[in-house]
Amino acid sequence: MSRSADATARPAGSGGWATVGAWIREILIVVVGALIASTLLRLFVAQMFVIPSGSMENTLQIGDRVAVQKLIGFERGDVVVFRDTLGWLAPAEQEEDPLRKALIFVGLAPDESTNHLIKRVIGVPGDHVSCCDAQGRVTVNGVALNEGAYLYTDPATGRQVDPSSVNFDVIVPAGTVFVMGDHRNNSQDSRCHLADDAGDDPPGTLAFVPVGNVVGTAIAVVFPFDRMQALNRPATFGGVPPGDTPPEAPVVTGPPVIC
Repeated sequence: MSRSADATARPAGSGGWATVGAWIREILIVVVGALIASTLLRLFVAQMFVIPSGSMENTLQIGDRVAVQKLIGFERGDVVVFRDTLGWLAPAEQEEDPLRKALIFVGLAPDESTNHLIKRVIGVPGDHVSCCDAQGRVTVNGVALNEGAYLYTDPATGRQVDPSSVNFDVIVPAGTVFVMGDHRNNSQDSRCHLADDAGDDPPGTLAFVPVGNVVGTAIAVVFPFDRMQALNRPATFGGVPPGDTPPEAPVVTGPPVIC
C-alpha cells in the first residue's frame, strides 16, 4: 500500500458507527417531532379525558375514555368538559408520577385529573331555563325539551329518571352556561349550586360555568372498544329559539334550590 493510500484510509469500523449514529439521530428527530406534534394537538386540537363519575350515565359510563375537540365552539345541547373554578369539587389531588404527568402533557395518556367536570350544556347566555312545566319537562326559552334520547334509564327497572327532581327558573348571564348531567338524580350540576353562598357576587353566581372554563366538546367515546360511539347533539335542541340579550348577573326566580 502506498503512503498516500495509507494516509487516507479510514479506521476499521468507523463507517459502521457513522451509520448507527445517523440512524439514532434520525430516530431522535422523528421522536421529538412526534412529541411536539402530539403536544400541539393536545393543547389546541383534541384531548382525551377519563369519565370519573356516573353523572352522565347512560351517555357516558365511569371509566370511559372520551375524545374532546377544541377547534370548534360548542352549542346548546353539546356535552362539554370544563375546569372547576367554582368550588363544585373537593380540592384536586395532584398527579405525583412525573412520567405520567409528562405523558398527559404531550397527549399520550388521558387526563384523569379531578379538577375537570363533564356535563351537557342546557342553557347559553341569555337563555331562560326552567323546570318543570305541566308535563315535568325542562324548558328553554319557552320550548320544552324532549330528553328521552339521553336521560339515564335504570337497567334493572327500565325506568327513566325525571328531567329534574327540583324546580328552578333562571336566566343565564353573559359569558356563562347552565349545565346538567344526564343522570339527573346523580348529578351535582348547575341546579344544585343556585343557592351556594357567592359572597359579594350576585346570588346564583356559582351555578353558572364561565365560558372560558370550557376545555372543549366531547365528540366520541374511544374506549372501551365495545362502547365506541360518536356523541352527537340531540335533535330536541334544534327547536329552541335564541334567548334574549343576556343579563350581566344571574336572574334566579323562586325559592332556593336544594338538591
